[in-house]
Amino acid sequence: MSITAAPPEATGRDQRIPLSYNQEFLRAFDKGETDGAFGHRHTLVCGWRVSGAIDLTALQQALDDVVVRHEVLRTALLNDDDGGHQVVRAPSTVALEIRDLDADGEASRDVRAEEFLNELDARPFNVRELPHLRAALGRFDATDAVLVLATHHTSTDAWSLQVVMRDLAAAYAARVEGLPAETAEVTQYQEFARWQQDNAGSGRVDTARAYWRERLAGAEITGITSDRPRDENLASAYGVHRFVFDADLSSNVIEFAKATRSTPFMVMAATYSALLRERTGATDIVFPTFSSGRYEERFTDSVGPFFNFVPIRIDTTGCATLGDVLDEARSACVGAYQHEIPFARIAEDSPALLAPFANGFLAVVAFEVLQTAFPMEGSRVGGLEFAEIRGRHLSQKVSSAIPDGGLWAMDVLPSGELAGSLKFDHNRFDESTAVELVGRFRELLDSLVADPHTQLS
Repeated sequence: MSITAAPPEATGRDQRIPLSYNQEFLRAFDKGETDGAFGHRHTLVCGWRVSGAIDLTALQQALDDVVVRHEVLRTALLNDDDGGHQVVRAPSTVALEIRDLDADGEASRDVRAEEFLNELDARPFNVRELPHLRAALGRFDATDAVLVLATHHTSTDAWSLQVVMRDLAAAYAARVEGLPAETAEVTQYQEFARWQQDNAGSGRVDTARAYWRERLAGAEITGITSDRPRDENLASAYGVHRFVFDADLSSNVIEFAKATRSTPFMVMAATYSALLRERTGATDIVFPTFSSGRYEERFTDSVGPFFNFVPIRIDTTGCATLGDVLDEARSACVGAYQHEIPFARIAEDSPALLAPFANGFLAVVAFEVLQTAFPMEGSRVGGLEFAEIRGRHLSQKVSSAIPDGGLWAMDVLPSGELAGSLKFDHNRFDESTAVELVGRFRELLDSLVADPHTQLS
């Protein structure tokens, strides 16, 4: 982590904390301050519509309370002669931006809310700046607003940002009522990092490593040929294509998953594998997905970069139909999650798995279905009602980035609709390619749930 070299001075609070395996994995994608895992666009940004009169003083106080509560938001990742480590800093004030938004009518406000969220999603965020949390409030009127929270992705994940929002709402409610902030202890991320190190040689980990060595023998992640090869002289330029599938297809997917004793992820993982098979000509498909990476219940309410890279290997060689691919996907997913361990341990034993990352003509596109750990829709806290902006329709030319490759994320909305996004590097892919991939995915998904006996092409 050359971008975060340890400063020469130290304070009484400075304490050398080991990195988690996930933080070590991110170091492999360090490309400096403006690109890669520690770059200024590797951020996580989410937005909520807020109904009710907002006390701005209480909101600022609540934001600062969250930084006190979750020390990873004020933790620096440092590098010195002895390697990478974490240091927790003293709490500092969260930057809160207040904006007035213009829009006529509810539909127009929905669009403007997305535009506001996209604008903030495209902003850079220097990993050196603490705390790793920013907020912006866009107000349509005195009782209708959009609250956007932004963090650097080296300090959080999607699950964590929901924890932050839940704790922010609780702290806000306490502040407006003149009560002290939450004092109950929360398990800190440094405890997770230490727990991982202490359990590195446990019997469960050894058993899981043996499973993965056998499961991934001879395997490589399936890369998609990009429209243009990687140019090492160009910093990545990520954008995102967003979409929402129609209600009929979405409900059919949910019902089909139940009928086949599958999860929606398994159904969509099978579809994605069929798409990769068509696109690449390979029949032995391996793609990465993400889990919450929390392992133990005591980390449920913690904040930090827990997300774990999980390889899913679906060998379609003997498959004749889309339904056959689903059978393989179901078995692959169950095995993967039963034997989940930090991806860094898997990569140690199967280094060839990562070969496509070194191939300038291939891009690794991870596929995930988002998990909503703490939905807040319809709940009133501190006189306010929050609803996360999840069904997004507006694509954007400039967006937050990922360290490398692409990211395909699906979400099952409270309405039952399926929403998604495909994040890609404009330097390597045309937007039309992203649109084409999503369009073909939709066709294959429709075919699978309508008739699993559909022949593979």
